[in-house]
Order: sequence, then C-alpha cells, then structure tokens
Amino acid sequence: MKRFLNMTIATPEGVIFEGEVESAEFPGTVGSFTLLPMHAALISSLEEGKIIYIKEGKPIEVAIKGGFVEVKQDAVSVCVEQ
Repeated sequence: MKRFLNMTIATPEGVIFEGEVESAEFPGTVGSFTLLPMHAALISSLEEGKIIYIKEGKPIEVAIKGGFVEVKQDAVSVCVEQ
C-alpha cells in the first residue's frame, strides 16, 4: 500500500492546495529539505523560494516569499506568503 502526505498550503487569502502528495520539498531558512510519508514531527520556518510537491508522479511548483511548515503524522500544514 502506497503512503501519502496529506498537505494543505494556505495563504492569508485562503487555501491554495489541499490533497495527497507523494513528497514535498521546501526552502527552509537553514537549507532546503524534503518530506516523505512517515516523516518525524517537524516545525520549520521557510524563506523565499519554491515549494515543489509531487502529485500523481508530476512535480508542481508554488513560489513563496516565506512562511512555515508543520508535519505531524503524515499531515503537512503550510502557511505562506506569496
């Protein structure tokens, strides 16, 4: 059985993505990092750059100015400015 991350990306204006992804890469303030299913709990600040997530085998990019991400039991909550 394939596992997924349940990710929500929100801005002050509203939710821009909500769904299952295979992985996600983030521009962390101390370096970029990738999340995969079953990742340990994590909270990180984000700097300007791109979030790149894989959905149905295809990479999708979201440009951000900054924000933060929280991971807890395959649930990824992302709050960003665009």
